[in-house]
Amino acid sequence: MKVALVAESFLPHTNGVTHSLLRVLDHLAARGDEAVVIAPEAPGAPEAVAGAPVIHVPAVGWPGYRDVRVALSTVRRLTRLLDEVRPDVVHLASPFMLGWAAVRAAADLGLPTVAVYQTDVPSYAASYRAPWGEPLLWARVRQIHAAADLTLAPSTAAMGQLASLGVDRLRLWPRGVDTARFSPAHRDDALRAAWAPGGEVVVGYVGRLAAEKRVGDLARLSRIPGVRLVVIGEGPEGPRLRRAMPDAAFAGFLGGGELARAVASLDVMVHPGELETFGQSIQEALASGVPVVAPRRGGPIDLVEHGTNGFLYAPGRLDHLEDAVASLVAQEDMRWLQGAHARVSVEGRTWPRVCEALVRHYEAAIAARAVTR
Repeated sequence: MKVALVAESFLPHTNGVTHSLLRVLDHLAARGDEAVVIAPEAPGAPEAVAGAPVIHVPAVGWPGYRDVRVALSTVRRLTRLLDEVRPDVVHLASPFMLGWAAVRAAADLGLPTVAVYQTDVPSYAASYRAPWGEPLLWARVRQIHAAADLTLAPSTAAMGQLASLGVDRLRLWPRGVDTARFSPAHRDDALRAAWAPGGEVVVGYVGRLAAEKRVGDLARLSRIPGVRLVVIGEGPEGPRLRRAMPDAAFAGFLGGGELARAVASLDVMVHPGELETFGQSIQEALASGVPVVAPRRGGPIDLVEHGTNGFLYAPGRLDHLEDAVASLVAQEDMRWLQGAHARVSVEGRTWPRVCEALVRHYEAAIAARAVTR
C-alpha cells in the first residue's frame, strides 16, 4: 500500500499531530508499505522520515508561535503533487488549510481520503478573542469532512461534535501511547527533591502554554497546603503565567527521556483545557502511573474514569477542580491506588495496535472508493 500523508503541521514543530504521524510512519515502514509526507516548509525540516520522503509546500509563520507554519498551497499544486505520487489512499492529518486543498485535489483525481480530526480549531476562536469567526471555521471543518471518504475521530465526544455538524462516515480512532517510554519506572526521586525540597505533593501540568489550555486555572491550586505546582511546556502564554504563578516551578519544554522522567515524577496531573478532542498528555500521565484531574468535556471523558484513575470536574467549576486535587493531596493511599489503576487503564493502547486499526480504515476507504467508481 502507498499512503500520502498530508500534514497540517510536521517536523521540526512537535505537537500531537506530529507525534501521531511519526508513529504511523514507523508502523507503515515496519509493514513494508510506502509513504510520502506533504507538509508545510519550515527551517530545519527533514527531507525524509522513517524512509518516507517529505515534500514541502510554501508556508508562513503563525503569529505568537514562531515554529508553527501555515501552508499556502492551491488545489492545482496539490493535484499535481498527488498525481506525481499516485498513492492508494490520502491521509489528511488534522486538515484545515492544506487539508482543504488536498481533499479537493484528491477528489479531482479520484483518490480515496481518510480525514483524521484532531484539533478543535473553531472553538479556539473565542480563546483568541474572535468568537465571530467560529461559525465560519466550523463551516470549513464540515466541508472538509463531508468531502472525505472516511473521517476518524479520536474520542466519543469528538464523534458527537462532528455528527452534530452533519458529518457522516465517522469512525472512532483513538491514539496510542508508548507504555515503555511512559512508565512509573521512570519516577525520579532526585528530580522530585529539586521540585519539592519540603516533601510537598507535586501537582503538574504538561502541554502547550496557550490561552485555550486554561493553564492559569492552576493558580487556584497554590492555596492548597502542601502543594508544589510544576508546569512543563512552553508557549505564548508563558511570560504571563510565570507572573501569575510566581511560586510554581516552570520546567520549560521537555522531550524524549526528560519528558518521561518528569511526567512519572508528578503525584497528580491536572489538565484544565476544555477543548481537547483527545488528550495525549493525559494518556501519557496515566501510563506513567499518575492520576489525572480534568474537565468533564471532550477527550478526557474517554480517558479518565471518575474516582478510579483520577477525577472529572464540571467545566468552569474551579471549586470542583480544587476539591478534587485537595482530596488527592490529602490522601496518599488514594493517589497510589488511582495511579495503579491509571497504568492498567492504558496498557492495551499500544501504537502498533492503534496503527494497525488505521490500516484497516485505509482499506475500508479504498474499498468504498472502488465501489463508487
